[in-house]
Amino acid sequence: MSDFWVTYGEAAKTAAGFFWKSGWAFVLGYTISAAIQAFVPKRRLTAHMGAADAGSVSLATLFGAISSSCSFAALSAARALVQKGAHFVAAVAFMFASTNLVIELGILILIFLGWQFLAAEVVGGVVLIAISSMLIRLTYPRRWLVAAREKVQEETDTEEEEFDWKQRITSFEGWCRVGNNFAAEWGMVWQEILVGFTLAGFIAVYVPDSFWQALFLAEAAAANPDNFWIVLQNAAVAPFVAAATFIGSMGNIPLATVLNSGGVLFAGIMGFIYSDLMVPPLVKVNAKYYGWRVALYIATVMYVSIIATAIILHYGFLWLDLMPESSREAGHVAQFKLDYTFYMNLIAVALTAVMLWLRRRHRRMAGGDGHEHEHGGRGVGVQDVVTGLFILLLLGGGVALFVSGVIVSGVIA
Repeated sequence: MSDFWVTYGEAAKTAAGFFWKSGWAFVLGYTISAAIQAFVPKRRLTAHMGAADAGSVSLATLFGAISSSCSFAALSAARALVQKGAHFVAAVAFMFASTNLVIELGILILIFLGWQFLAAEVVGGVVLIAISSMLIRLTYPRRWLVAAREKVQEETDTEEEEFDWKQRITSFEGWCRVGNNFAAEWGMVWQEILVGFTLAGFIAVYVPDSFWQALFLAEAAAANPDNFWIVLQNAAVAPFVAAATFIGSMGNIPLATVLNSGGVLFAGIMGFIYSDLMVPPLVKVNAKYYGWRVALYIATVMYVSIIATAIILHYGFLWLDLMPESSREAGHVAQFKLDYTFYMNLIAVALTAVMLWLRRRHRRMAGGDGHEHEHGGRGVGVQDVVTGLFILLLLGGGVALFVSGVIVSGVIA
């Protein structure tokens, strides 16, 4: 019985360690993201995304990179682009950019996985968008997408306001918007982060490395890291693992660390990270927006693009001798130490207090009208229940830590 409490408590401690290690990164990332959203007039960008050319794709990529990292918000914003006349090539580019090229995700990858993975995320994000754009242009199912656009355009759309960014950035009202955007971002992603980080902590403790090694052919991969068929297998399996976890873009980085320490190839790790838009709830949201045919078409394009990108990154980094030389153990990353993380988290708490104060001022000035994001098709009721269960799981882990400590103390005494 004591082994149960010790293991349960260690799993909860690992999950809490993931939160501790990355808390300041989330606050910093979402503060920057909130400022960009408040001060960059995005409406001017959307007017130039109606073609399937490099210009539209580049603008969509830029627009995505300065937008929210919430996977559900990415789909909602992409639908808004389609409503305004954006090409589906641009819409898919936006979805990839807003979940793979945002600042907060890059900071998180740097902390948990290292600079090689951050470099791969940025370079691969561009490659991923280029490949998916090419695939859509080559396979464009015109009738399906025309019908999907008509379906989307039947819905109403709220126009974004015009503003002078220079005037806004020097005004108190503009910074109050930043605080409101900051709170709205957290309102969208906190459940996804909590579930993802908790699940990663428990998987790190309860699922042995031998499982990942068998699933991703780790023994053969270690002996032949450049074998094409093994690299292909890792890249092809990773999206299914991501889909099975139901975790979105920000929540899957700790689990990527678990896979990395389990011996999964570089191609498999990158394939897993890029697959956040392929989890079943998100495919279902796209089906609600565009119909099942188009949703499955988009998912197929994404799957093929992810595999191709992961393989390109694997061999590119291998040939450039930039492949990560050692794995970061999940338990090591999640440790509580009096290091820079402690001081950065103190700063993050202070910054959060400032942002929440600005949000309160914004709501007073706007009469309760704030910057809201749509969670179309998210199934909030179900997610609330799941989040509650995971909170209870963490609280139970805290009790388990206490009980196991008492047991160990009793044994020593």
